[in-house]
Formats: sequence, C-alpha cells, structure tokens
Amino acid sequence: MLKRKIYDQLLSWKNNPDKMCLLVHGARQVGKTTIVEKFARENYENYVYINFDENPSHQQMFEEDFDVDVLIKQITLRIPGAKLIPGKSLLFLDEIQSCPRARTALKFFSIAKKFDVIASGSMLGLGYKDVPSYPVGYEDHLDMYSMDFEEFLWSNGVSEESISVIREYYLERRPLPEAMHQKMMEHFKEYIVVGGMPRVVSEFVNTKNYGNVLSLQRGIVRGYHDDIAKYAEGAEKVKAKACFLSIPKQLSKDYKKFQYSVVEKKGTSRKFGGSLVWLHDAGIINYCYNLAAPELPLEGNARFDAFKVYMRDTGLLMSMLEDGSQKDIIDGNLGIYKGAIYENIIADIFAKAGKKLYYFERKGNIEIDFFIRMDGKATAVEVKSADNTKAKSMKTIIQDYGVEQGILLSSRNVEHGQRILRLPIYMAMFL
Repeated sequence: MLKRKIYDQLLSWKNNPDKMCLLVHGARQVGKTTIVEKFARENYENYVYINFDENPSHQQMFEEDFDVDVLIKQITLRIPGAKLIPGKSLLFLDEIQSCPRARTALKFFSIAKKFDVIASGSMLGLGYKDVPSYPVGYEDHLDMYSMDFEEFLWSNGVSEESISVIREYYLERRPLPEAMHQKMMEHFKEYIVVGGMPRVVSEFVNTKNYGNVLSLQRGIVRGYHDDIAKYAEGAEKVKAKACFLSIPKQLSKDYKKFQYSVVEKKGTSRKFGGSLVWLHDAGIINYCYNLAAPELPLEGNARFDAFKVYMRDTGLLMSMLEDGSQKDIIDGNLGIYKGAIYENIIADIFAKAGKKLYYFERKGNIEIDFFIRMDGKATAVEVKSADNTKAKSMKTIIQDYGVEQGILLSSRNVEHGQRILRLPIYMAMFL
C-alpha cells in the first residue's frame, strides 16, 4: 500500500485526549477510504464501516433519534458483526454528504465520547442546506489531497534518506551532483504527467505504462462530470461543467487571469461565479488571487475579484489535453501549454503544503507567478518551463516594488544570487 503522510496526522488525532469526531475532506479518488481503513485496522480492536453512497438504506439509522445509545443499537442491529466497544472501536462514516443527519449526529458522538468516529466526504460543502444542524465546535477537520511529490517519490522507491540528502543541498544552497539532479528532473516530469491520484500512481509504479495511466485519469475526470450531474442543482450543472472544461484554455493564455468570456462569449461573474465556487468546494480547483500590492500580509492585500484557477491534480489536467501531451512533457516540449502545466504543478505543490495562492501583475509591465511568505518576508516566485532563466519581472519587482527576495524555479541546478535564489523546480517541495 502507498505510504501517505496523513497517516501520522490520524495517529496524532487518535492520541489527543480532547479530540472530537474527525471530518476528513477531500476530492474523490484521493485515497480517503483506503487510508482510514488501513488506520482503523492497525489501531483499533473493532472497526465499523458505513458507506452512505453504497448503502443508501443506512441513512434510515439516523432518521429518528440522535441519542447515541439508540444510534448504537441501530448500527449494531443493521450491520452484521458490528461492535462498538467504548475505548476500543472506530466508527467510519464514509460519503457522509449523502446522509445530512449523520453529519448532525457527529455532535452527539463527540459529546458522548464512547468511541472514536471518523467521517469523510468529497462533496461536503455542497449540501449544506440539507444538514439540520452543523456540529460547530464538535468536529476536528483534516484536509486530504492527492499524493504530493514526496509521496510520489516514496512510491517510486526513493527513500526518505535520499530525500533528506537533497533537502540538505537545498538548505545549504549548493548544486546537486549532476546525475542526481537529472534523476530528480526525470521523476518530476513523471509526476507532472502521472499526478498524485493513488490508483493512477499505483498503475504507473507497477506497469510504467502511460497509456494505462491516461485511461485511469480520464476515468476520474468523467467521474467529476458525473458528480457535477449528480450534485449540482438545476442550471448549475451546465455552468459548472462549462467552467471545468474551460480550465486548459484559461491556462494556455498569456494573460492567465480567469476570464468568464472564455467559458462563454459575453460570460460574466454573475452568471458563472457560483459555478467556480462549486468546483472549488468539490475539491477540483484551486484559486490563486491577485495582490493589490506585493507585500505582507498577503491575505490582506488579496484582490478576490481577480484570480487564476488551477487544477488540484496536474496529472488530471494533462489528461484533459490531446493525446501525445504526456510524451511532450517527458521530452520537454509542449508549446503554449508548457508554462501553464509548470505553473499548475507549483500551485498544486504549494496548496498541498497548506499555502494559500497569490500572484502579482501589472498588465503589460510585470507578472510574478506566485507570492509566498518565507523567512518572514513577501517572496516572489517565478516558474520557468525552459532552461532560459532570465528574470525580467523578478528584477523589476525587487528594484521598483521593495520586494527583498525572489525564487526562480526551473530545470537548472541550484544557483544562489544576492537576492534571487535559483532552484531546480523539484525543490518547490521544500519551500
């Protein structure tokens, strides 16, 4: 089974004496069910699993009473072999968005503290009107994403010790030995193409067959279409799908601010803004907000009416392009899409590390792909898809806007300048 960082977070939650019920958020296919089941089997004497999508009739257990003793009787009566022993059991409520009353019941499970409860879902922000009462203050929350680059490396046989060695080169600002650098670039290009969806990664590790990888990815994308059809309401179905399908075209533009006119001629925020929020809440996209000024606090300077949109898994974005795009990335040639793909992978890496995404631009003058807080400073980050690492915008923003430091990510090895640090793109995982 693939090693996931979230396992340690689940252990920390279990060992917290003041814990509440845990709600695990995440898009479909990121591995929520697999990792929680592994955690349950390895850490509890008894484990009870309820999936409200697979067994809609289980919703009936929560229809009448929120009394925990009554719920325990209902669960043990309806599920053969179920045991909920105080202090020794875990109850896992999967796809809880399909049973709004079970979401309310989490409050009463948290108060009773008879056994541990984990709930998970992929559409948790969408059916909020159907939940009788949210258990505010009675839930612990954990976000789960597809596999990050370090987890991808583990799955491909790169040891934690080897990654620690690479981290030392980053910390010491020293170039890696060329053979090591080239191998890491090879892994990084594979990660761009494969992405982090666990089933897809497993297929790649086991077969190295990009055709199989693409087939699985496109199946997941079709699943997103099905989710839009199932969960979006009324006219939102068509609008959300149109926004989703426009993402590759949005990213291919030189001016990457999300434009509703790309979704539909004369499209407006009023018509399509809610559809984008729907895609975000479903765990499909990330927002990257424009900064009014390139300075701290980044959140305080964010302009929420101007933003870029990135896919949360770059492998899935690749699968939305035409056949042959995978080979183009591996060979280092993808035309107008190449810069967009490299930006998307960095947005994905930053988001999985818990960073909110920001950029800065002055149309026709300057564009900085990302801004992050690093060492207590607003730090400009530019992403280059080619070996050419001229950084006109970076130099301008340091000279004219008071930005103290910048990072330029490319395929080249480490080069430490006075105020601009040039790093190989795979070192984004250490920022």
